[in-house]
Amino acid sequence: MTETQELDVRRLAPAQRHSTIFNTFFGLEKDGAFVLVNDHDPKPLYYQFAAEHADEFTWDYLENGPEVWKVRIGRR
Repeated sequence: MTETQELDVRRLAPAQRHSTIFNTFFGLEKDGAFVLVNDHDPKPLYYQFAAEHADEFTWDYLENGPEVWKVRIGRR
């Protein structure tokens, strides 16, 4: 099993977060994944993935606040 990359976007400007996350996602191999670290529930990001890439991703909460959220995002 390979180590899963962690992408901590808490220090990025909000306008840079989604593009950075999607660039990381598109850089994954099939069945690859990374762990998103955020300072709020990234539910709007989930809805964007669901609308634009419905059958291409997986989404699993690993930590659910209140200060840090971690989500494992995988590519199918």
